[in-house]
Amino acid sequence: MPSITLTTAAPDRVRADALVIGVYAPKTDGGEVMVDGHAADLAPLARLATAAGARGRSTEMTMFAAPEDFAAGRIIAVGLGKRSELTAERIRRAAGVASRAAAGCGRIVSTLGTLDLAAATEGHLLGAYRFTGYKAPAEPAVDSVALVTARADRASRDAVRRATVAAEAVALARDLVNTAPNDLPPAVFAERAAEAGRAAGLTVQVLTEKALERGGYGGILAVGSGSTRPPRLVRLAYRPARPKASVALVGKGITFDSGGISIKPAAGMDHMTSDMAGAAAVVATVIAASALKLPITVTATVPMAENLPSGSSYRPGDVLTHRGGQTVHVLNTDAEGRLILADAIVRAGEDKPDFLLTVATLTGAQIVALGNRTMGVLGTAELRDQVAELAREVGEGGWAMPLPEELREGLDSPLADIANVASDRAGGMLVAGHYLAHFLPDGLAWAHLDVAGPAFNTGKAYGYTPEGGTGVPVRTLLAVLADLAS
Repeated sequence: MPSITLTTAAPDRVRADALVIGVYAPKTDGGEVMVDGHAADLAPLARLATAAGARGRSTEMTMFAAPEDFAAGRIIAVGLGKRSELTAERIRRAAGVASRAAAGCGRIVSTLGTLDLAAATEGHLLGAYRFTGYKAPAEPAVDSVALVTARADRASRDAVRRATVAAEAVALARDLVNTAPNDLPPAVFAERAAEAGRAAGLTVQVLTEKALERGGYGGILAVGSGSTRPPRLVRLAYRPARPKASVALVGKGITFDSGGISIKPAAGMDHMTSDMAGAAAVVATVIAASALKLPITVTATVPMAENLPSGSSYRPGDVLTHRGGQTVHVLNTDAEGRLILADAIVRAGEDKPDFLLTVATLTGAQIVALGNRTMGVLGTAELRDQVAELAREVGEGGWAMPLPEELREGLDSPLADIANVASDRAGGMLVAGHYLAHFLPDGLAWAHLDVAGPAFNTGKAYGYTPEGGTGVPVRTLLAVLADLAS
């Protein structure tokens, strides 16, 4: 991840490989683009950017040689859209585009910090992300970013620090998701999470399969029964001296999902390396909460298992007993995420938190309903709406979804307390929400974030979002924690 520095110098005087400027769409068709007004001394670049083809459309990128008297060698002009429609997210995306375009440059200077320092910091850092676990990138990521700002005071430095912590947390989640499943079985995932937690000063607990048996975690054990690589449950806790509230985080950690006996189609199954994105997000979030010293207790309960078919796999028709004693009739082994989450929800509830947030790549129905970039948010109305609104504010996209009472009836079972799927496929995301809600303590404020689409980008990179793991919804969770702490 590149280093971030602040500078109050004139941007054309800062020595760098490239100078990043933001340009607005022209006021009239065919007119000249406008350079962001906070860098008035760069206004002459508007003509050069227009001549190079810049039209100011949001996230459009145009590169051209800098004037001879500039300290930087080239100009990267990124579109901001119409000036009247400027938002923090547009600045964030523009910065991400610039960092991706600057690959191969050692140092860049950016004027986007004059518009929104935190958004520019996040965008530049997230856009510069590269996963290098298995091969070197074609061009190295940008090494450092100098952000132009009117004042390099304490408030500015604090804004950069907070944005940097958030970006580092996103990068951790992305790294975990992008690690191949052969290199991230539950035990390895658990150890990586534990090591990161200990390094952050968190309280760490790892339950092996023996401890899971003693604790009655029937869902986690069943889902992991088909794999030779046994399941785990990790607990990471951050406890400040004077917390204003306590929040439980639960994230789905299926390190690979074949569907089990109810096996998935082969096409696209390789994407199921991302089925632990919810777990990666909550691990990264509790570490970031500690780094930010938020005045709120945060405890992550993270179930981890590999869902594979074998002679020892659990079967459609099995009846399992969750932690706490509730029984479930398994009708589909590919609805495994809710089984491990239910055990973790019960355990998290035993701590008597004030709020519970669950995160999972839970249902394909989320993608059908909302697409690949908008998470579905379910739960108790007030917290659900708060999470969805903050998700949109930070640029991760969230939409509040209902839990219609009639859909709960589809989970009734004559054999057990609840079935893990309904016979009718309608409203699959909402039915899954009802399953999770069945295991909540009475009166607990709860929100569930279904990130099946947003957590993993199967297309080309865009804005500050790379191919593969995106790190969604780490920034949403951090925004929610900060809001609850305030």
